[in-house]
Amino acid sequence: MKIVVPVKRVVDYNIKPRVKADGSGVETAGVKMSMNPFDEIAVEEAIRLKEKGVATEVVVVSIGVQQAQDTLRTAMAMGADRAILVLSEESPEPLAVAKVLKAIVAKEEPGLVILGKQAIDDDMNATGQMLAGLLGWGQGTFAGKVDVADGSVRVSREIDGGTEEVSLTLPAIITADLRLNEPRYASLPNIMKARKKPLETLNAADLGVDMTRRLTVVSVAEPPQRQAGVKVGSVSELVEKLRNEAKVI
Repeated sequence: MKIVVPVKRVVDYNIKPRVKADGSGVETAGVKMSMNPFDEIAVEEAIRLKEKGVATEVVVVSIGVQQAQDTLRTAMAMGADRAILVLSEESPEPLAVAKVLKAIVAKEEPGLVILGKQAIDDDMNATGQMLAGLLGWGQGTFAGKVDVADGSVRVSREIDGGTEEVSLTLPAIITADLRLNEPRYASLPNIMKARKKPLETLNAADLGVDMTRRLTVVSVAEPPQRQAGVKVGSVSELVEKLRNEAKVI
């Protein structure tokens, strides 16, 4: 079985994002970029399934600028077999990403697609669900545990107040949550090997997908500064402030 894992290049999670001076978005020039953490978990899960003998090949896919090759090389250094980069100068919307991935799935014919539940830059949490809808495949979102056997996959999903078990017939879509696994670090020898692994470059037009944006960012602003707290001398003073100043009771 082949597994396809989409990965996204985002501002590194250790970096504090800064809003552009014109308020049009988040500043990315000269900022450290890395693989979306949830996608990193998805890559790790695919590699573990291959190590168990469940999968025979792991193919990573990214949609973005030429520099996204670095993200794909990182995934291959972790253990993915090959990569596909679909070039796009603009940051694509979830629906466009889902349409590109649908075309990749038609080309690669995987038995399983594993991707992060959301990207940390826009927090859309929509691509996996849209892809499942376009393909007509079953989906197991927010996966905390995955077991593949006998042409089906059992997914333990993270839900409010606990977990939910779902069983999907392959092929299927899985989106990875934080507790699914802890991604490995790429060793230096594997980083060197990743440079020689195949990386195919395509254009969205080659796949027949229109990448025109349908959403417009009106403005982006920093959150307001948090106000300093105050100390109160008694419970009655606290109640008075909650009632008359905060107006929460």
